[in-house]
Amino acid sequence: MLAASWRVSATAFRRWSSYTIDANVLLYASDSTSPNGDRAVRFLTECASRKEILCLAWPTIMAYLRISTHPSIFRNPLSAEEVIRNVDNLLRLPQVRLLSEKAGFWEAYQEVTGGLVVRGNLVPDAHLATLLFQNEVRTIYTNDADFRKFTFLEVQNPFA
Repeated sequence: MLAASWRVSATAFRRWSSYTIDANVLLYASDSTSPNGDRAVRFLTECASRKEILCLAWPTIMAYLRISTHPSIFRNPLSAEEVIRNVDNLLRLPQVRLLSEKAGFWEAYQEVTGGLVVRGNLVPDAHLATLLFQNEVRTIYTNDADFRKFTFLEVQNPFA
């Protein structure tokens, strides 16, 4: 009986005490020319000291790697080594957990996107939203208003 109550408590803790960040937060923190750069660095520093579980999804990490190293997209592209070092520093934090797809992802994707027209740039947002849904993460820090389309998410803009 004790084990069952522990599982409930652990689930409740995960549901209410975890959050994620979108790639744009990492990108701003890595772009010294961005008007949000200093705020993003301060926000990530705060995240590093918080006790809540910071859930990072592989699509977020890959978007950061893709965009921050791309000279046509990122104003001052980082080297792959710099990005790897930045990601390693995040992953070493004791409160960081990695998220990936679980069994039933496609069905969950259809549930999360039901009633929405998902195409173009909304596709990766829907992918991330579904990962969060499957892993019971309800809070995302981002300045991408498209995440507000996923009604189960609490969208927080760390730059507002």
